Amino acid sequence: MSARLRASVRDELRRRGIEPGPGDAPEALRERLNDVYLEQVRALRARQAAGEIPLRDYAGAAQSLKESFPLLGLPLALWVE
Repeated sequence: MSARLRASVRDELRRRGIEPGPGDAPEALRERLNDVYLEQVRALRARQAAGEIPLRDYAGAAQSLKESFPLLGLPLALWVE
């Protein structure tokens, strides 16, 4: 029997474009979520390099992005019921 994801975890994954399947392990889902996060970090860096985000505002923007991915800071044991 596989572990069942908490509803709030499923909702947050879906909000990030990740549709959890019945056979997806929490570890694999976390890796996919981390990939989405890294893509957004790279896009943020590119925006800063292009002058869309002033350097003085970059740290705050990066912190806001990090805070928008709370699941990455949550232990996997708390992802499941």
